Amino acid sequence: MVSITNEPINHPFATYITRIETGKTLVPDSSENVLDVVGILKSYGIVLDAYSKNLIYISENQFLVLFPFFKYFNGEISLQKLLRHWWHDRINFEYAEYCMKAMLWHGGGGLDSYLDSAEFKTRAAAAIQAKFKSNPFMLGLNQLFPDFLTEQVRVLSYYSALGQFWRVMSDMFIALSDRYDKGEIKTIPQVVEYIKAGLVAAAAIPITYSIKIRGEVYDIVPKSVGLTFLADTAIPYVEAVFFRGTPFQGTVSYNAQAHQIPPDQARFAYGALYADPLPVGGAGIPPTLLMQDMRHFIPDYLHKLYQKRSRRGEDDLRVQICISFQKSMFCVTNAAILGLMPHPVDTIVPEEQAANRAFLVTWMDRFMTSRLQDVQVA
Repeated sequence: MVSITNEPINHPFATYITRIETGKTLVPDSSENVLDVVGILKSYGIVLDAYSKNLIYISENQFLVLFPFFKYFNGEISLQKLLRHWWHDRINFEYAEYCMKAMLWHGGGGLDSYLDSAEFKTRAAAAIQAKFKSNPFMLGLNQLFPDFLTEQVRVLSYYSALGQFWRVMSDMFIALSDRYDKGEIKTIPQVVEYIKAGLVAAAAIPITYSIKIRGEVYDIVPKSVGLTFLADTAIPYVEAVFFRGTPFQGTVSYNAQAHQIPPDQARFAYGALYADPLPVGGAGIPPTLLMQDMRHFIPDYLHKLYQKRSRRGEDDLRVQICISFQKSMFCVTNAAILGLMPHPVDTIVPEEQAANRAFLVTWMDRFMTSRLQDVQVA
């Protein structure tokens, strides 16, 4: 019987389907690409550590604080820190909130379903009553607009969930860098396999959210709901941040008559895998904040590569970082694809091979307008 892997593939991105089926990767394997990907993931891991801690701090310590002026301070307020904040010599936690809002808006996964359930509304109502039991004004406001505070609790649940997701990813990326430094990671397939193994190992980690009000614990998202790392945070995150994103203000018109934004959320292509690196640094481009954060933690070996690769020196550092970041995100996506394939990639059962190929074709359809072909030569 002829194996399906030997049959021609009628798809513009057939090359990438064949690569995955034969154990290769979306990003070409080279020593420079390994250095590029591992170096940027180390920087990203450090930034995600800060993002994760702040999101969890906000969810637990700024619960229903309607005007959280110091939410980016993690409870450590000082004049020096305030001056640094105003001078923007700090981590840009606004980008973390951008990703959180993208997940909230696009939805998907068990968390999105649970936050629309009667159980969540009951638990949220109990926490709201406990928070404002001595505040008649807020209780009256809650009576007039019963969905207002409940929606704030929904948002805070996403703060917590994304913080928990990034906690795992931060540790994973920093550990990857450590293994590279020890000479244990030398190829892009090894990078992809390491990330895939990390995602699989963390797949069943429970996602929960509890807050303490006047010494009493309120479970907003209890363990009994059954939310887990992979299905309920990782996959919705890839969908919302890697693929869909949100239109960047200042670059497209939000006027419905201008028809510059797709009417269907499923057709959005503003995510990290599609972003043109050149506008990075422009007003209204959220990834600018991430690139600015990562530039503070670039390993020396990656910085030297940028100086060698670009004639503009530091002037296009954010662009170089964005190119590296997109390479790394295609590696992460590659790992996710392998982890989600319906059958083992090396199966010899024709029906399973056909199912795998159909699965890969679906992914490649979405990559058609992405930067996948650009990272082949960057």
